[in-house]
Amino acid sequence: MAKVDQYRAYVQDLLKQYSRHKSAYGEDEVQTIFDTEHDHYQLVHTGWHNNHRLYGCIIHMDIKNDKIWIQYDGTEVGMANELVTLGVPKEDIVLAFHPPYKRPYSGFAVN
Repeated sequence: MAKVDQYRAYVQDLLKQYSRHKSAYGEDEVQTIFDTEHDHYQLVHTGWHNNHRLYGCIIHMDIKNDKIWIQYDGTEVGMANELVTLGVPKEDIVLAFHPPYKRPYSGFAVN
């Protein structure tokens, strides 16, 4: 359980760091969404630019079966790379945005 608690802390800290980055345009807000009961974590961009609505998920990660599942990664650096830098082993990171048949070639966990 200590490993999962550490992973929760890593994921939340990363999302908090990325939430400080502001958009170059528009009136927007970056929201962190932490469902610690079910281990779902998101960073969402919402707001307005002129008369156009801005909304989108920037990062979505889950913790399932003692592994971090990256469901969506809209960053340039890559959440998997950030997690490895923090000390999370590659075998505990699933690139869920890749189809299952491609995951064995990613260097990360399959599931």
